[in-house]
Amino acid sequence: MRLLRSAAALSPVRAGAPPTGEIVALATHGLDALDAYFARYLPQLVLAAIVPLVVIACLAAVDLVATLTVALTVPLIPLFMVLIGSATERRRRRRWAALARLSGHFLDIVAGLPTLRVFGRAAAQLGRLEKVTDDYRRESMATLRVAFLSAFALELAATLSVALVAVGVALRLVDGGMELRTGLFVLILAPEAYLPLRQLGASFHAAEEGLGAADRVFRIIEAGDVAAGPAGDGELLPDLRGAELRVEGVTVRQPGRGLEAPFEASLVVGPGEVVAISGPSGAGKSTLVEVLLGLRSADAGQVALATAGGELVPLTTLDREAWHRRVAWVPQHPFCFAGSVAENVRLAAPDASDAAVDEVMAAVGLPDLDRQTLLAEGGAGLSSGQRRRLGVARALLKGGDFVLLDEPTAGLDAASEATVLAAISAAAHTHGRAVLVVTHRRAALEIADRVVSIESRSGALE
Repeated sequence: MRLLRSAAALSPVRAGAPPTGEIVALATHGLDALDAYFARYLPQLVLAAIVPLVVIACLAAVDLVATLTVALTVPLIPLFMVLIGSATERRRRRRWAALARLSGHFLDIVAGLPTLRVFGRAAAQLGRLEKVTDDYRRESMATLRVAFLSAFALELAATLSVALVAVGVALRLVDGGMELRTGLFVLILAPEAYLPLRQLGASFHAAEEGLGAADRVFRIIEAGDVAAGPAGDGELLPDLRGAELRVEGVTVRQPGRGLEAPFEASLVVGPGEVVAISGPSGAGKSTLVEVLLGLRSADAGQVALATAGGELVPLTTLDREAWHRRVAWVPQHPFCFAGSVAENVRLAAPDASDAAVDEVMAAVGLPDLDRQTLLAEGGAGLSSGQRRRLGVARALLKGGDFVLLDEPTAGLDAASEATVLAAISAAAHTHGRAVLVVTHRRAALEIADRVVSIESRSGALE
C-alpha cells in the first residue's frame, strides 16, 4: 500500500515518477518474491547463528583439537558469503533493471498497439522486444551462474573443513590418543556446524530477487515521501470564503534542461473571477499549475492564500489533502477509469445525485451521453473531446473554492468550446469560484477577466 501511495504521489510529476510497467512488476512479481526471504532466508539465518555455536560447545566437551579446527574454519564460510554477496548484489540490480525495462517496454507496446498498427510499425517492435527479452535472459543466466558457483565454493569450503577434522581424528585414532566412540561422535557432529551456513547461502540466492525488488520499492517510497513534502504536513485550511490565490515571482528550474519555466510568474485570482494563463509552449504553464496543487516545489517565489481577514497563508504550510479537497483540477488529458460515465463524473463527489450528474453533463454539452454507459480503462468508447468535457464536468460537480483547468477546450469544435466556456464562466461569475484557465485558444482568452502571460528563461544554472 505504501508503494501504491508513493507511486500516486509521484505520478502527476512525471520527471520523478517510475514507469508504470515497473510499478506493476514491483507490486506483483517483485514483492511476491519476498516470500522466499521471510519464509526461508530469515529462519535459516537464525539457525546459522545458533547451530554452529551449539555444535562447537558440544565438541568442546569431548575434544579440544576438533573444537579449535571447527571454530577456526566455520568463519571462512560467512567470509566467502560476504565476498560472493557483493558480486551478486550488482547482478541482482542489473537483473531487476532488465525486468523493469522488459515490463515497461511490453506495456508501452500493448498500450500503443493501435497507433503502431495505423502507422505500420507493429511488426518492427518485435525485434526490439526480442532484444529486451534477450537482455533479461542473459542477466538471469548470469545470476544463476553466480549462484551455482557460489554454492560450489561454499560446499568446497565446508568439505575441506570437515576433511581437516576427519584427518585430525584419524591420526589420533591411529596413535591411540582418542577413543573410537569419541572419534565417531566428532565425525558425525562436525558437519552439522557447516550445514546451516551452506543452506543459508542457498536461501540467500533464492531471496535475491525479492531483496532487489524491496530495495527499489523503498527508494520509490522515499521519493514519494519527498514528493509529498511541499504541502503535506502543515496546518488546517483557513476560512477560504472570499480568499484570493496569489502567485508572487514563482520560478521553477527544469532539471537537466538549463531552463527556468515558469520564470518569475505572478498573478492573483479571486472569487468570481476567471484568470487565463497564456504563453508559448514550454513556458511552464502546466508546471505552474503543479506548483499551485502542491505537486512540485517552486525554486523561487511564493504561492499563498490571502484570506478575507487579510491574513497571508503560504501554501507550503497547509495540509496537502485538505487543500486538494478544496480544489478542482482538470489536467490536459483527463483520465477515465473503467466503469460507467456517472462513476467517472462522480469521482470527486461520490454522493452526488443523478440529477446533479445530468446537470453538469448538460452544462458541458454531453446531454445525450447516457450516464450508465460503460467505459473501458482510459475512456475507450469516448472521443478525446468527450473525455475532455467529461473531465470538466467532473471538476464542476466537485465544486470547491478554486478551479484549475489546463487546456480544457483543446481539440473541441467551436460549438462545443462555446458550451464548455459558458459552463466555466458560470462557475466563476454565478457560483463565485476562483477559476484559473491555462489556454492557447482565443475564445477562452475572451471570457477571462484577466489574461496573465507566462514566460521562461533559458541558461538557468542547476
